[in-house]
Amino acid sequence: MKAQGQSAPAHDRIRRAFALLGTALFLVLAPGFVAGLVPWWISRWQFRAPFAGYAPLRVIGGVLIAVGTFVVLDSFARFALQGLGTPAPVFPTKHLVVQGCYRRVRNPMYVAVVAVILGQALLFGNLRVLEYAALLWLLMHLFVLLYEEPTLRKTFGAEYERFCANVPRWTPRLTPWRNDTESRHA
Repeated sequence: MKAQGQSAPAHDRIRRAFALLGTALFLVLAPGFVAGLVPWWISRWQFRAPFAGYAPLRVIGGVLIAVGTFVVLDSFARFALQGLGTPAPVFPTKHLVVQGCYRRVRNPMYVAVVAVILGQALLFGNLRVLEYAALLWLLMHLFVLLYEEPTLRKTFGAEYERFCANVPRWTPRLTPWRNDTESRHA
């Protein structure tokens, strides 16, 4: 019986290692491409006149980039370390992630990626990057509605339904949701 109990932690360590590797790779491929390379292709990261001639928008853009980058990195780490999987559908999480930024908004990665791109639009004063951010949000919204939410409902059932009932999809809560079931399982 003892050997069986020891195999689960070893399996989780192996899964965590693959999750970290897969998450790092997906981080470079997905947000790196979507929020880094594409905006660079569009803008070449060249400064233009700020929108409406209002220079403080550049500071707001810088803040959005910094906060968005932190949230993306934090969320990706949580997928690997707490969820034991990746954001990529080919190696999904074993556990539903409902900690960190997920206590405030259901889709912090998507919100953060759009914030980074919006930040670049404001920082560089580039209308095409702003349009790209709007298009990307629409595509993410459709992906969430048509694929991600149905898949998570099927995978995590009542746990995901409870999460959805308490945490908004796109607009962050002012106060973090307290998932009482976490404290009972800890």
